[in-house]
Amino acid sequence: MTALTIPPNRIAQYWALTKPRVTQLAVFCAVIGMFLSTPGLPDWQRVISATIGIWLLAGAAFAVNCLVEREIDSRMARTARRPMARGEITVPQTLVFSGVIGGLGMWVLYNFVNPLTMWLTFATFVGYAIIYTIILKPATPQNIVIGGLAGAMPPALGWAAIANDVPMQAWLLVMIIFVWTPPHFWALAMYRRDDYAKSGLPMLPITHGMKFTQFQILLYTIALVATTMLPFAVGMSGLIYLACAAVLGLIFLWYAWQIYRHYTDLIARKTFAYSIVYLSLLFAALLVDHYLKF
Repeated sequence: MTALTIPPNRIAQYWALTKPRVTQLAVFCAVIGMFLSTPGLPDWQRVISATIGIWLLAGAAFAVNCLVEREIDSRMARTARRPMARGEITVPQTLVFSGVIGGLGMWVLYNFVNPLTMWLTFATFVGYAIIYTIILKPATPQNIVIGGLAGAMPPALGWAAIANDVPMQAWLLVMIIFVWTPPHFWALAMYRRDDYAKSGLPMLPITHGMKFTQFQILLYTIALVATTMLPFAVGMSGLIYLACAAVLGLIFLWYAWQIYRHYTDLIARKTFAYSIVYLSLLFAALLVDHYLKF
């Protein structure tokens, strides 16, 4: 083995810093934004370049998140195996890794996409890695609501990558993810409440109790279903999307009602899992409708 060879386990550790499953969902929403931004098919070279650039900057933001929350992660069963929580990667190594992939992502976006996408993605990086992770998350139980805007930005980034503009339609997609985030994350926080109590983070089930959180999940889910009707209302989508949004929304509402009226950790876990499937299918329906709209 030469001095330049990186052991496979170390590669896996750096890969884990980027929270690949979360990154995949964010990039998927960005790619949907790319396709929705144009009547036909977008330029494939730009799609690939934008996907790579957004993925790299998202991974850099999550690496910073792992760095900042390494002590918190070490106290939680769900996150205790993360590389930084276990001390497998040092702070300087994480900073260098985040800086390299983040800088590379900005270079790709600036040179092969457009400056607007680069700056919007960089602003999203700052919003998540600094404003949310460092300032909001440890300070207020509304952290996931206020900081949710950073996590909701991928469709706007994808739209800007192809159109070099962020019109009202792109912001509607951002709004959908923004309203989706609280019921998605609070469902997790409820069945992981013991973990969050150990972490010291002011999560809503800990600071305001389970009943209050259950009611908030129901309210936000109702707001989410209403928000998902807006693309059809403004003529952005057609009947295919409307039907899919209605069915998916009714299922989400059923889960939220079960959480509110008949809470168990199992139903909260199922709600969290469904929320991920819900967002993926909702955006997939937007894409199908975009090309088959009637």
